[in-house]
Amino acid sequence: MLTNTFLHIPGIGASSERRIWESGILTWEDSMRLSLPPLKKTVHIFKERVEDSLRQLELRRPGYFTDLLPRGEHWRLFGEFRKTAVFLDVETNGYMGPRGYITAVSLYDGRSVKYYIRGENLDGFKEEIAKHDLIVTYNGRCFDVPFIESHLGIRMGQAHIDLRYVLRDLGFKGGLKGCERSLGIERGPLDGLDGYFAVLLWKDYRRNKNVKALETLLAYNILDVVNLEPLLVAAYNMKILRTPFSSFALPSPAPPELPFSPDTDTIRRVLRENSMSLHGVSL
Repeated sequence: MLTNTFLHIPGIGASSERRIWESGILTWEDSMRLSLPPLKKTVHIFKERVEDSLRQLELRRPGYFTDLLPRGEHWRLFGEFRKTAVFLDVETNGYMGPRGYITAVSLYDGRSVKYYIRGENLDGFKEEIAKHDLIVTYNGRCFDVPFIESHLGIRMGQAHIDLRYVLRDLGFKGGLKGCERSLGIERGPLDGLDGYFAVLLWKDYRRNKNVKALETLLAYNILDVVNLEPLLVAAYNMKILRTPFSSFALPSPAPPELPFSPDTDTIRRVLRENSMSLHGVSL
């Protein structure tokens, strides 16, 4: 879809892009050899931008496009850069500022899951994330990326698809879990739990040396990151239906094998000890 996109060219909005498509110009290459419909931008400037786009794509620089496309349109990069993309999600101890720290962070590249735990292998995250040109998060622009940069002291310069903006543009609200429910993505024993519960699991693990609490925390964190792929694919396909390129729709991804399972006894105990309820039913 990326090479069918013209929204990253200054002065080209959705209506102009549609006029370009309707004129028979469906790709960047088409625009170099066919006459453009009347546009605010001169043909000379337009074609300069297209030539630069072709060059940046050949150099495999997705950041060029995320810098220019509206955030709700960053999904357009996924088809071209899927092989170097990674889904990311962070859990913390619940504090911001100096008292805050990362408890766990998971990565999923569409093939395998990798996870990093405070006090064990968190330093390995820096080397792994550097291998990827494109990251995918939900609300990562506001939270995950700034938190990582601040607390791990690294610069996250990757191109970034933040699904919060893409899904919001499609009318989906309610946070990550709300979007999952709206799109029929189930969470099994972890359904109804949120980021605050992940904080409680970490506290239980540290206080009681409860390995089951850590495993449940990792199961929660990994499910957050793994579910980003079907969310992005669903959003991609809904966006495609608004274009002449519905044949470009992506198949639903197969779920990966998960390395951890949530412990229901631990979930019930932590909920009970903190006077919480699951699905509105006190435990």
